[in-house]
Amino acid sequence: MSAYPADSANRSSRAGQIIQDLFSRPSSALGTALVLLFLFLALFGPLLSPYGENQQIAGAEGLPPSSTYWFGTDHLGRDVFSRVVLGARDVLVLAGLGTLLAVLLGTALGLLSGYRGGWLDETLMRFLDAFLAIPAMLLALMLLGSIGASQNSVLIVLVVVYTPIVTRVVRSSVLATRQLHYVESARLLGASQAHILLREILPAVIPALNVEAAMRFSYAIFLVASLGYLGLGVQPPSPDWGLMVKEARLHVNQTPWALIFPAMAISLLVIGVNLAADGIKRAWRTLT
Repeated sequence: MSAYPADSANRSSRAGQIIQDLFSRPSSALGTALVLLFLFLALFGPLLSPYGENQQIAGAEGLPPSSTYWFGTDHLGRDVFSRVVLGARDVLVLAGLGTLLAVLLGTALGLLSGYRGGWLDETLMRFLDAFLAIPAMLLALMLLGSIGASQNSVLIVLVVVYTPIVTRVVRSSVLATRQLHYVESARLLGASQAHILLREILPAVIPALNVEAAMRFSYAIFLVASLGYLGLGVQPPSPDWGLMVKEARLHVNQTPWALIFPAMAISLLVIGVNLAADGIKRAWRTLT
């Protein structure tokens, strides 16, 4: 017998309760709304942006925000609003994919390490501790210095940096779950290791994993933007928000709006994800 019922009716009911709880509190409702807004921009950005991401408008260099150019234009005559909107997709896809891969790999390693224990657990944890001992930004810079700066490199960095953290969280949940009665019952009935891990233990890990995934996603967004600002992430002429801040920094006295709006987009998205993650954490606690 699993820790949670596996039927679709129960899953739908639980999801509905979580959504209701998210929007019942002002902070989590605000965070969820911000995340949904940026997801909407990522999906429909090309339909919403009046100009291309690198389209230079003749005679419109350095114009302040107005009814024509909502966020103004930069020193090259590019519409800042269009670049911020179109940049949402790159940031969310890169941070989201990196987080997803780190969560999948970390979950697999954490389940196996926590359940098997012994020399496998000890060896794997000491190996991952070596990565955890290095600050995330420093580790990212070291990796990018070795493999070069590109979008694929940033994806690899996200996976390497966050997999050890996810593995630790999952392993802790597995250690607290593997001795429970329903896991012991499945083991005594001759269930395979894969069945026990995926059907008996994993459902109990999901609440902590959901919150951790949301937190890793927010940190991934910030890391992608930081690497872009340093010129080590996505390369020009991409409308990456961190890269936009870097380019606008050199002309901040003439076009401060070109720096302010992408910086605000980064801040709002990170704040939104963190508030939504706190709401998800409270919702799961209420259900359990």
